[in-house]
Amino acid sequence: MAHVKDHDYHILSPSVLPLLGAASGFTMLLGSVMWMHAITPYVFWIGLVGVLYTMFAWWSTMVTESHVGDHTPVVRIGLRMGFILFIISEIMFFFAWFWAFFKPALYPMNEYIGSEYIPPEIYAVDPFHIPLINTLVLLLSGCAVTWAHHALVHNNDRKALINGLAIGIVLGIAFTALQAYEYAYLLGKGWEFGGDQFFSAFYMATGFHGFHVLIGTIFLTVCLVRAIKGDFTPEQHVGFEAAAWYWHFVDVVWLFLFFAVYVWGTASL
Repeated sequence: MAHVKDHDYHILSPSVLPLLGAASGFTMLLGSVMWMHAITPYVFWIGLVGVLYTMFAWWSTMVTESHVGDHTPVVRIGLRMGFILFIISEIMFFFAWFWAFFKPALYPMNEYIGSEYIPPEIYAVDPFHIPLINTLVLLLSGCAVTWAHHALVHNNDRKALINGLAIGIVLGIAFTALQAYEYAYLLGKGWEFGGDQFFSAFYMATGFHGFHVLIGTIFLTVCLVRAIKGDFTPEQHVGFEAAAWYWHFVDVVWLFLFFAVYVWGTASL
């Protein structure tokens, strides 16, 4: 006999995935410490495999729940609010790296030993070469994702949805390739990680952003696969909406990085 839902909330079935995710995350953390102390890297990789499996299994379960009607309007509001809180935590994460960059740049005096920070001779990056190209690439990818979202919500145009997602993914891959090329070029110019606080702040800020671009590209790719399979409707598309929000967040962070680290940062060297 089929169960009839008489409330707006989704009561989760018992699952081992939260426990598995916590254990895998702890294993990955422990493994990273062991790896940094040159003990063994295998514990880290075991934990990472467990985390990746948990993510795949958990999100697959959520897709199934959406298909059977468990994601009511109230549940979808909760999912959106949860993702907004996640993005806020990401904003705080990047705020830390911006602070790590601006603090020594604006106040170079070392207050503990009373010595002045003397920056080394640093090859100044031309912000209007590869960085500007990457800025345009990322903004165009955001436009493509916005087009796909508009096509789904307002016209239920699945062809435009798929095409927009595909273009956004290709441009995201192009951004990653250009950043990898830029890193290789800068390493040849002496921009060694850890060699100076400017180098460290630069690589941590832009590198973590590049990692977020990679995650966002995977996020959009999953949405593309789901769109091809017929998922998402104008009324129910929280997964795609979350991917679009994440991608626009990545766009905005890069704009701040471009003007702060590339334009202002290298000009002040």
